[in-house]
Amino acid sequence: MALFQSAFLLSILLLSLSSSLIQASDINYCNNKANYDVKVNGVEISPYPVSRGVDTIFSISASTGEAISEGKLMIDVSYFGFHIYSETDDICSKTSCPVSAGDFVVSHSQSLPIFTPPGTYSLTMKMEDGNKRQLTCIHFDFSIGFGATEAALAADM
Repeated sequence: MALFQSAFLLSILLLSLSSSLIQASDINYCNNKANYDVKVNGVEISPYPVSRGVDTIFSISASTGEAISEGKLMIDVSYFGFHIYSETDDICSKTSCPVSAGDFVVSHSQSLPIFTPPGTYSLTMKMEDGNKRQLTCIHFDFSIGFGATEAALAADM
């Protein structure tokens, strides 16, 4: 009986961990015919679904054939097709520069206001080098949960 209870508790723990981190699977390049220098391997979003008032980390794993010493990362977000947010950052603020040829991770943290409506959002990320040459462009969808989190409610008080 103790073995059954331990297995049950382990199953619940694994399910709770998997629901707080997701690997976005429907990542699409903006132009399927383009041969981008930076290839995106995956996107992890933690916690998932995204909660209002809580820091969310978007980790984009990618690879490049050439070193990147400078550039920009542009993020655009839309909700039901309407553009609602954009941000431009120095790429070196989102990853360690210079980026050597090979695998690297771009990490972006965002905390959404408590009044952000729940639902499905679309995010487009473009990356340029220091000469304004586009290195990659991807888009994917993510969800913002319907329930307010305790952390968001506590911050509101």
